Amino acid sequence: MRIGVLGGTFDPPHIGHLVIADQACAQLRLDKVWFAPAGDPPHKGDHVTPAEHRVAMLQLAIEDNPCFELCRVDVERPGPHYSFELVEILRARHPGCAWHFIIGADSFMEMPRWRSPDRLVALARLAVAKRPGTVIDAGQVERALPGILQRVDWMDTPLIDISSTDLRRRVRAGWPLRYMMPQAVAAYIERAQLYR
Repeated sequence: MRIGVLGGTFDPPHIGHLVIADQACAQLRLDKVWFAPAGDPPHKGDHVTPAEHRVAMLQLAIEDNPCFELCRVDVERPGPHYSFELVEILRARHPGCAWHFIIGADSFMEMPRWRSPDRLVALARLAVAKRPGTVIDAGQVERALPGILQRVDWMDTPLIDISSTDLRRRVRAGWPLRYMMPQAVAAYIERAQLYR
């Protein structure tokens, strides 16, 4: 089985996440994409919406795509959480699967500063999606992490300039969220009074 893992805070999830996952499924011929919300992301500080809300929103966002599944590994264990540990756990629980770790080009450029990026690359191929405003200097990353480019699959993805940070700002401003995220997620944000 070929599985893609898309980790993140998903605070909130939006169409950019869904499009990248869908393109990974199609272009890399994946059987599934597992969305893995971080329980305690080490780089986000203490301004993260509680995990139960992020999990609920993500479940609503992916429920209509049979290729998508929710992976609760990081929200069910103590943090902080690092990507390489997530993939180590998944490989141990699901031997025999081929793993792809899905990231945006911005994250790819930051990988030399991640915790144990060489371990992550040994455990899974990287599926890298283009991101608006990010110039990919693959040589720079290769110099910092020799051999990484042999483990990268470049995806041809639409450039969707939506971020969770901007969506939270739009909620506070009272602006519409329609077409930026599934309607069920927008309705959940309204019901739970998130990001006010």
